[in-house]
Amino acid sequence: MNAGIPRVLMVSDVYSPRINGVSTSIQSFRADLEALGCKSRLIAPGYPQPRLEEPGIIRVRSSRLAFDPEDRLMWPRRLLSACRQLAGEIDIIHVQTPFLAHWAGVRLARRLGVPVVESYHTYFEHYFHHYLPLLPGSLLRRAARALSRRQCNAIDAVVAPSEPMADALRAYGVNTPITVIPTGLDLKHFAGGDGNRFRMAHGIGAERPVMLTVGRVAHEKNLGFLIDVL
Repeated sequence: MNAGIPRVLMVSDVYSPRINGVSTSIQSFRADLEALGCKSRLIAPGYPQPRLEEPGIIRVRSSRLAFDPEDRLMWPRRLLSACRQLAGEIDIIHVQTPFLAHWAGVRLARRLGVPVVESYHTYFEHYFHHYLPLLPGSLLRRAARALSRRQCNAIDAVVAPSEPMADALRAYGVNTPITVIPTGLDLKHFAGGDGNRFRMAHGIGAERPVMLTVGRVAHEKNLGFLIDVL
């Protein structure tokens, strides 16, 4: 390993301009690492949409997914080539998603003899049926648990965003050490709000409680369930 602060390579199947929790977490991690003086690079899919690119990002050519048009599938050979080009600049690999990024990140880590960690962002046991509705839910849940167990036990450490997520992974049979690191938010993005003006604009009385959910509007987010709860 390089003397001093390690150099981190992140590999992800998703990133900006795709807005979701994984993209937000990666931005948060990279900003915090930079503040500590740690150099990080990120390999992520290329998107057809215009974007304001950040330093240290390597885009890999990708294709559209028929069943999930918001996401992209990186070309495996291009992905491996991008990883190999950075081989001399890596002390640790941080995998962000359990798809091609996991495959490429683990493969490169074993080849270089460097540690590989992975963030487990998503409770896939409750997600898969939204994307594969024709398959039995019980079968998809078992598949999600088996995949999560196999992938997490193939790496050196797991990062979970919450204690319940870490407990779920342990219940799956994950033996790899798990560290809980919540995904942070930059509070300055929320500093300009005016609660009274919002209430007046929407006819909400000052005494009525208001619940705010901040996230992407998508079918797997179960927003209808939140409305039913209220």
